[in-house]
Amino acid sequence: MFDIAQEAWRKYLIQLQAHPLRTKAITAGVLAGCSDLIAQKISGVKRLQLRRLLLIMLYGFAYSGPFGHFLHKLMDIIFRGKKGNKTVAKKVLLEQMTSSPWNNFFFMMYYGLVVEGRPWGLVRSKVRKDYPTIQLTAWKFWPIVGWINYQYMPLQFRVLFHSFVASCWHNVAIIPSLEKFYQLAGSFLYANPLLFALLVNFRAIFLNLKARSVAIKAA
Repeated sequence: MFDIAQEAWRKYLIQLQAHPLRTKAITAGVLAGCSDLIAQKISGVKRLQLRRLLLIMLYGFAYSGPFGHFLHKLMDIIFRGKKGNKTVAKKVLLEQMTSSPWNNFFFMMYYGLVVEGRPWGLVRSKVRKDYPTIQLTAWKFWPIVGWINYQYMPLQFRVLFHSFVASCWHNVAIIPSLEKFYQLAGSFLYANPLLFALLVNFRAIFLNLKARSVAIKAA
């Protein structure tokens, strides 16, 4: 089983290097689909809502993955040649002041209008009511993720890491039965040092797997 996973990871890295945009888009779509499967299971849906699942996957494939790809390329252009904690902090701040508010707003609009098929008036009212709370919660949670991403993740893995965390975030943000977790999301990592340590070690995990894949390829 480990050999199969290792070979799959090796092939994934090859595709990521050869076709970065396409691979990141597909990855984001698959993770978004997995996220929605979990969301439907948690919410108690008796029958899989296939239309909703496909539309969520479309969001990840057509928007989330490509957006993340070009965002991180732009960040590298803006801060080219600059390193250190101050640069990481600037990247996180810039991301939180620009893409974070937009992405949360866009996802809420997409989910209401396209996925749920609600009228514009109802979606506008829901966004007006819930958006401030979601965005304030995001500013408590996502800067930590952003710091880990920019500080520890290699460029090619940033969209993968971001998409993985975003899949969990969307579950919390869009499922009505989990609204009580909105206020807890900001302090979740602080209250769970073991999970925080796991996130910090993602870079080591990725690099170790990459090194193993390269070694197998060389052999």
